[in-house]
Amino acid sequence: MKKVLIGALISIITGYIIGKIIFFNKEYIIKNKDEDTYYFLQEGVYYDNNILENSIINIRHKVFERKNDKIHVYIGITKNLDVAEKLINIYSKKDISTTIKEKNISNNEFKNNIEQFDLLIKKSNDVDEILTIEEVVLANYEEIIKNSEEYK
Repeated sequence: MKKVLIGALISIITGYIIGKIIFFNKEYIIKNKDEDTYYFLQEGVYYDNNILENSIINIRHKVFERKNDKIHVYIGITKNLDVAEKLINIYSKKDISTTIKEKNISNNEFKNNIEQFDLLIKKSNDVDEILTIEEVVLANYEEIIKNSEEYK
């Protein structure tokens, strides 16, 4: 009798713990299914606004994100790794080092826009044209994603 009660008690406690884990993480699980992966080209991470203003002279348009007293600077966004490599090559010829950071974003309008811009970049070999398209991509990100985050 004791073995049955102890077994039942352990089963109930285990079920309760697993249920809590699933319940508190269900938004994360559901959210990941709706999100798409984007590749952000990060120019750098800065701690001081003065350093930030002096460090990026060659890039006309960029996106700044503040996280934990750090300023992350992004100079490109894409959904396609081939496009990301193409952008990295362009920036490396201008002596600008970049790293790829993956981010998950759920926004159909932004997704459709990025896919169209990626097609344009894939077809183009003109550096100025590609950089102009990336400027539009970054402006689009600020307009659609960052503005929607401010109103939440």
